[in-house]
Amino acid sequence: MTVEHAIVRTKPKPWGSLDLRPWSETSTSDGPIGELWFERPGLAAPKTTLLLKMLFTTEPLSIQVHPDDAFARSIGLANGKTEAWYIVSAIPGARVAVGLNHLRSAAELRTAITDGSIADIVDWQPVHPGDVILIPAGTIHAIGAGIVLVEIQQHSDATFRLFDYGRARELHIDHALAVATAGPRQIQSPSERLSGARTVLTVNSYFALEQTDLAPGSVWMLDAPKETWLLAIEGQAQLGSTRLAPGDAIFLEADHAEIEVGASGLKALLAYPGPKINPAALTERSAASASLAPHAFPGTLVPSPFETATLKQSETPNWLP
Repeated sequence: MTVEHAIVRTKPKPWGSLDLRPWSETSTSDGPIGELWFERPGLAAPKTTLLLKMLFTTEPLSIQVHPDDAFARSIGLANGKTEAWYIVSAIPGARVAVGLNHLRSAAELRTAITDGSIADIVDWQPVHPGDVILIPAGTIHAIGAGIVLVEIQQHSDATFRLFDYGRARELHIDHALAVATAGPRQIQSPSERLSGARTVLTVNSYFALEQTDLAPGSVWMLDAPKETWLLAIEGQAQLGSTRLAPGDAIFLEADHAEIEVGASGLKALLAYPGPKINPAALTERSAASASLAPHAFPGTLVPSPFETATLKQSETPNWLP
């Protein structure tokens, strides 16, 4: 049974930011920070199934693609990488690329990677705060400048670069061609409102991502039968002995915790392994039992309507954007 205040590790990136406020007070005197990784505290903590991040972009990231589980394991990696983005903020004109603008042959894709025209054939689209974008393994994608986003993903660094805007970092052309879908993105299922407090943003075989909007002064019970992450986006709350403010994350597993929401309410993201939604993840305290004693978790998770539809530089893994 586990309830932990997540620690934050920073990742320097050439496309990152020198100002991470209000999300982090981490010093950027050594250069721009591109990512905050939320992790369990303690060196002995087991590796989590999911990886929760925040990204800060002042320049475009590389155009890249992630492998599926089968290909990742064929080259000695533990698993592939499907991910989703939640756009927290975006400057006017900010955009991301997801898929290609139309179907290409493998030979055409190789040529586009080799001559750099890949940047012109990916499908660029504008983004705004609150947008949610699912990136299944095999989807060619890129994140533009001027964006702050939250990313939930399979716990993997398996990223193959196709184009890097002249940064002289290694490209992974053969691996990219082996895993990429050389065409438009998959159709993404829309978000679904479960209640006044919960909206399912996206769910797949690997994770479910929800937005929670908790009213000022309300009290909730958060149940986590499986690995669960809660990241505060707006407002404040008290969760056990931990004060939650924007940029704070909590990790829970086989446990529960009471959330006392502050005067300005709480908007947060909730993530846990898929493929099913946990209907009992949040229960308003006024409607719950008065007892805070440990209780059994629900034995069955209901099927979702979406279903089937600071690290040292020397520690940086090889497969990174």
